[in-house]
Formats: sequence, structure tokens, C-alpha cells
Amino acid sequence: MASRKRIWGWMIFDLAQQPYATLGLTFIFAPYFAAVATERFAREGLDPGLADARAQSLWASGQTVAGLVIAFTAPVLGAMADASGRRMPWIAGFSVITVICAALLWMLTPDGSMLVPALALFFAGFVAAESATNVNNALLPSLATGPMIGRISGSGAALGYWGGVASLIIMLLLLAENDRGVTLLGRPPAFGLDPEAREGTRAVGPVIAIWYAVFIIPFFAWVRDAGPVARAKVTPRVVMSRLGEVLRDVMRRPSLAAFLGASMLYRDALAAVYAFGGIYATLVLGWSVIQIGVFGIIGAIAAAVLTWAGGLADQRLGPKPVIRFCCWVLIGVSVLVVSMSRDSLFGVTLAEGSRLPDILFYLCGALIGGAGGALYAASRSLMVRHADPTRATEAFGLFALSGRATAFLAPMSIGLATWMSGSTRAGLIPVIVLFALGLFLLRWVDRNGDRAA
Repeated sequence: MASRKRIWGWMIFDLAQQPYATLGLTFIFAPYFAAVATERFAREGLDPGLADARAQSLWASGQTVAGLVIAFTAPVLGAMADASGRRMPWIAGFSVITVICAALLWMLTPDGSMLVPALALFFAGFVAAESATNVNNALLPSLATGPMIGRISGSGAALGYWGGVASLIIMLLLLAENDRGVTLLGRPPAFGLDPEAREGTRAVGPVIAIWYAVFIIPFFAWVRDAGPVARAKVTPRVVMSRLGEVLRDVMRRPSLAAFLGASMLYRDALAAVYAFGGIYATLVLGWSVIQIGVFGIIGAIAAAVLTWAGGLADQRLGPKPVIRFCCWVLIGVSVLVVSMSRDSLFGVTLAEGSRLPDILFYLCGALIGGAGGALYAASRSLMVRHADPTRATEAFGLFALSGRATAFLAPMSIGLATWMSGSTRAGLIPVIVLFALGLFLLRWVDRNGDRAA
């Protein structure tokens, strides 16, 4: 195993980057964006149902474009990083972009005048954060061997979720305001921020930026590149040659090919669940930002605990059984969400004012967070079992490609289904299909990988 400090440094990266997903993609910025977009489209003459659908479709479009960019750049960036022998400069560069884009999210005012620029900035930062994560994942094989890989992966992801919990609590207690202009403590946003201008909620961008900038410091202090640095200049020809070798290698390895195909589908579905969970709560259940934040805290705590437990299960049983179990849990949750509205459950009308949908959705949040975190950590562990440690960044570039090659598919399908049906609930049906197809392809994946871990 690597030194304890280096392992902790690697895991702290997850702590630094998690709020971009927790606060930005799911629980604070995305619902705020949806609410601002809906109000703007309603002012432009759309009825409430169509305004909701158009807001969800716009967010889906941004996620689609971001997913395509990540899919097509990750393998090339991985080949460049491995060919150069240096990964830390790439992580540093992407981190700077992430921090800048997050800080600028402050510009999304309630009038919606900066709606499209804010959408572009958010997903530009998202692409940078995901790219940094892909390169960081490639450092995992250098930390340990064998079953310990799964435990380190799970512990790192769990630490990240605790970061999501802490940042979300800060936002809810001190900054994010509800319809009455007060935070969860019943007070106006801290630092004299104006609740009328939603400055408390808009502070989510600067909070993400500051959090990332502070907690990435131990990572750069304790983690160094492992292996020799290339002396020759890394040319496009060298990069494409290496990338071609990796792709040919995949075609000769059925287990790796099946795993990449399966992860392409179930990780795309998981990303869609994360991205649209807060929007669903806003548009279908009518939740406020604070309610969604409490939902997020429950989900993030469950994710931290169950992802850590998933790492222990990975160490004992291997990653494949963990992945299969998580996919089944997420299928069940998705079926429940699609079948639930404010007024009915599986077609059965509920009593007026029933709190059952709220209670069930809180439970869904816990299951999504726990199963999703364990699924990601176990997938990362199983990729290590298929990866050549000397070309790990290229392998994880393909892993990122598999997670993003169809990243446009779920958002596009959700956007299309939402547009065709005029229903935000019906728009989530494609997610169930993607989880099921991913489970089917896992049948051909060797539980121990096809290369020594």
C-alpha cells in the first residue's frame, strides 16, 4: 500500500469535489434553476404544466451537451496524461476551471435574464470537475492492490458524501431561503444577503468554489505523480496511437467490453436520477429549496454510511455483487418515483393533503444516495481489476467514456418523453430501462476482472 498520507490525500479529492454534485447538480442550484426557468417561461405565456416541462427539457439539454463533451474528450485526455507521465497538472488545471465557473453561478438572478449563460457556466464547470475526477481515479491502482482497492474506493466516496452533507447543512442553516425569505433556522440569510433577490440561494456557486479551493489543498500537498515523466514531447500522433491500442485491447477482452457497456448504461441512468431528483421534487411535489435540502441531507448521510459499507462488502465479496444489488435497488426506487405524484400512488388516489408522497420521496432519497454511492465506488473498483496499472489514466478515460458515451441518452430521452407526454413523471421512465439493460450486460463480466488487480 501507498503511504497513509497519500491515501488520505487521494480520498480528500472526493471531499473537495462532491459539493459540485450535491449542491449544484442535485439539491440547490438545479431546483433553483428549474424554478427560475419555469417562472420565466410562464411570464412568456406558457401554461404552468408546459413551463415545467420546458424548464426540465432545458436542463436536460445542458446535461446532454456536457455528457457528450466528457465522452469524447476523456479517452484522449487519458492517453495524453499517461503518455506524459504527469497527472497532477491536469487535475490542477481542471480544478481552476471548476472553481471559476462555480463562483460565477451567482449571476443567475430570479428574473431569469442570465438563464442560458448560467446553464453554460454550470455545465462547463461540471465538465472540468468530471475530467479532474477521471484523472484522479487513475491514481487508485497506485494506492494498493487486491481487495484493499475496493475498501479505499468506497472509503473515498463515503468521505466525499460526508463533504456533501456538511456543505448542504451550511447552505440550509445559513444561506438558502424559503418562500418566506428565511433559512432553516428561521432567520434571513447570513452576511446581509438579500432574500428578495434570492442571494442566499445564489450563494451556492461561491460556496462550491470556496469549498473546492480549500479542500483541494491537502490533495496537492500529499499526492504526487507516480512513475517516470516522459522526456519526449507528447505529440497528437503518439496520443492517437496509444488510444488506438487501448481500443483494440478492449475488443479482445469480452469481460472488459461487457463491463464498459454495462456501466455505460447504469451510470447514465444514475446520473439522470441525480440530476433530475431535485427538479422532480420542485415540479411534481412542489417542494421548496429548503425541503429539497433536507431531502439531500438524508440522501447524503445514507450515501456516506452505505457507500462505506459497500466498500467493506466489495473487499469481502468483490465489486460485481455490490453493483448488481445497487442496480436492483435503483430500479425499484425509479418505479416508485414514476408511479407517484402529489395526489396518487400507483394509480390510487390519495387523500387531499396526504404527506405519504413526501415521506416516500424522503425514503427514495436515502436509497438513491446509498445505492448510488456504493454503485459508483464498486464500479471504480471493478475497473481497477480490468486496468493495466501502467496505463491507468487511459483505462479510466475509457471508463469515463463508458459513463458518458451515452450520457446524452438519458437526458435526451427524459427531455423527449417529457415533451411528448407533457408529464415530468413519465419523462423518467427511460431511466428504468437503462438500469435493466446494464444489469443484463453484467452477466458477461468476470467478477474478478480479466487482469490482476
